[in-house]
Amino acid sequence: MANSVRKLVELQGLLIAILVMGIALSISSDNFFTSDNLVNILYQSTIVAVVALGQTFVILVGGIDLSVGSLIALTSCLSVGLSVNSGLPASFSILFTLLVGIAFGLVHGLAVTKLKMPPLIVTLASLSLASGLAYVYSGGTNIIPVPEIFETVGNAQIFGDRIPVFIPFAIVLTIISYFTLTRTRLGRQIYAVGGNQMAARMAGIPTDRVIIIAFIISGLSAAIGGLMMTARLQSGSPIIGTGMELTVIAAVVIGGTSLFGGQGNVIGTVLGVLLLTMASNAIVLLSIPPNYDKVFTGVVIAIAAALDIYRQRKNTKNMSRMKRNTSEATTNVPSKSEQKNAV
Repeated sequence: MANSVRKLVELQGLLIAILVMGIALSISSDNFFTSDNLVNILYQSTIVAVVALGQTFVILVGGIDLSVGSLIALTSCLSVGLSVNSGLPASFSILFTLLVGIAFGLVHGLAVTKLKMPPLIVTLASLSLASGLAYVYSGGTNIIPVPEIFETVGNAQIFGDRIPVFIPFAIVLTIISYFTLTRTRLGRQIYAVGGNQMAARMAGIPTDRVIIIAFIISGLSAAIGGLMMTARLQSGSPIIGTGMELTVIAAVVIGGTSLFGGQGNVIGTVLGVLLLTMASNAIVLLSIPPNYDKVFTGVVIAIAAALDIYRQRKNTKNMSRMKRNTSEATTNVPSKSEQKNAV
């Protein structure tokens, strides 16, 4: 009950922050509440949201994935290059790209679980590796033209050509992620492993397998994000996705997912993405220098991390108080002989 109330308060706080920012922007700019701008905010949110969904799974098990931005660049280059340079069918290029994302996730999971390497170090190494491979494969330049399927998907719209197809696609992935975490055994195991890995192992949960699956989901989501970015920009580029890992992690943490694992949900993640996207949109509407976007993201990450540490310390104090009260209550229970004498 306490966890449910806490989650509700956190989500309401995000909704209030989004509402306040929306009101402030509507007062500051006449263009904010136009239908075109609102659709643009949702459209700009889609790729970050898809990648952030995968990151949520990793952070929930107590890990982190810094490689997602570089994976987006690598998968973008491969998805176009295999067709343009090697003459392979676009369907094969897309499938191979998704497998590359899965492979990176698998390697991350195995390194963390079997080699006991810190997730930060493993994924930081992959960040450099994937970025380097993208530059080597592409020669440091954009790969064009993209296969026809990317043009079709990138320009596809629904509801009278007003809503880009990426928006409902991101919504569907959010729903799938939500039900996976809340209605499946895997979801319960992810929360258990993130909450207390040793206790989860003693309870019979295959902790290593759960962690590996979480990293695979993150790698796959980054590969999907790379394909979406390629369709959107109509080119395979070694620089797209650069720095996106910070935005993704910020969105997840803002959404209430604990950096220590075991707490969080995808609804909060999506709201965090919307908040950051609205901030980026405000910078454009108000003609603020673009570098302030990074300043805002950095400040938000610092505040969210500080709040997360505060929540963890508070939870630790509450648990210690409960244990102490339980111990005192047990100590004060009269023995059987004392109960007989009292009778």
